[in-house]
Amino acid sequence: MKEVKQFIDYDTISGLMAYNVVIERSDSGMLVAKLSAPVMRSLEVDNADSSMLEFPKGFTAYMFDIGDTTPTSMIRGDYGVNFEKKELVIARHNVVVTNMKTQETLETETLFWDQRKKKIYTSNFVKISSPDKIIFGDSLTANEDFSRREIFGIRATIEVDEDE
Repeated sequence: MKEVKQFIDYDTISGLMAYNVVIERSDSGMLVAKLSAPVMRSLEVDNADSSMLEFPKGFTAYMFDIGDTTPTSMIRGDYGVNFEKKELVIARHNVVVTNMKTQETLETETLFWDQRKKKIYTSNFVKISSPDKIIFGDSLTANEDFSRREIFGIRATIEVDEDE
């Protein structure tokens, strides 16, 4: 019985799982980010200071300007992990970032989101689509709402004809 109690005791559980999760982040009571995921796993790595949230079936995160209820940007990936203490999110597989205001979309395979610095970056191939052009590059650094960015190793810029 002692072994069974130890097995189910909350303090000995190394991770928890939740389904259909919605996490909202606020600043001074105002919504600044909202993340939703079909599955979330909470894991402790080495010690309680290294806890992380894993999104094995993907996630979608929306960013908001303070006081605005319409999202300004969106980040989506088929897999994600959030290192809570470091405030770092890593998105993998079919990663898409959209700036709702400029209608620009970034596509890549791996993306790092540093929430402290409010930056996103990748060293993977990127494709950026906007209403009037498509840009391909080898890597990227940008602010989290994707309004300012630096693309490294630009391979091509293709102008899109609006009439076609």
